[in-house]
Amino acid sequence: MELILKYFPNLSEDQINKFIKLESLYQDWNLKINVVSRKDIDELYLRHVLHSLAIAKVMAFKDETKIIDVGTGGGFPGIPLAILFPECDFHLVDSIAKKLKVVNEVAEGLGLENVKTTHSRIEDIKGTYDFVISRAVAAMPTFVHWIKGKVAKQHNNNLKNGILYLKGGDLTQELQDYKTATVYNISDFYSEDFYETKKVVHLPIKYKV
Repeated sequence: MELILKYFPNLSEDQINKFIKLESLYQDWNLKINVVSRKDIDELYLRHVLHSLAIAKVMAFKDETKIIDVGTGGGFPGIPLAILFPECDFHLVDSIAKKLKVVNEVAEGLGLENVKTTHSRIEDIKGTYDFVISRAVAAMPTFVHWIKGKVAKQHNNNLKNGILYLKGGDLTQELQDYKTATVYNISDFYSEDFYETKKVVHLPIKYKV
């Protein structure tokens, strides 16, 4: 938990309590339904929670922002961001039902009223969102195709509506066709070696009818 406070020192008491409780909930549920590797569960704050919160170093979501987390898996990056931004709406989507079972139990255990989940492929989800977030579920061209028509027209935040993507490694080739993409090195925000090659990519997506 000290790791979270190191980079997010202004958390409320309620947020601190939720981040503390988050670890025991994941440890408990991961024994029943494995959504996080054993090594990662031992370093949950470093490898999952703080990694998810790197998006917040790039974009401080304004209240009432609508965010969809595609391929959320065990609830990352959606759950940590939902704790950090309690006045925003988070929709966590995954095609694997057992993973969402864990997400639902964690969200309920934390009392997160700003999280809903759907067992579905993203292509089948209706409605639009200000931001689509995810953690390396596919190469960017594939991901852009999946979320076509899902980004809202009206911009309310400091960054234009679109994708906020957690990726690692050299993204030069993957992003060569996306001239409007901005790549943020997470190592500029966090000093831990784990983040040396990890990045947040912001790709504005124009609204399409």
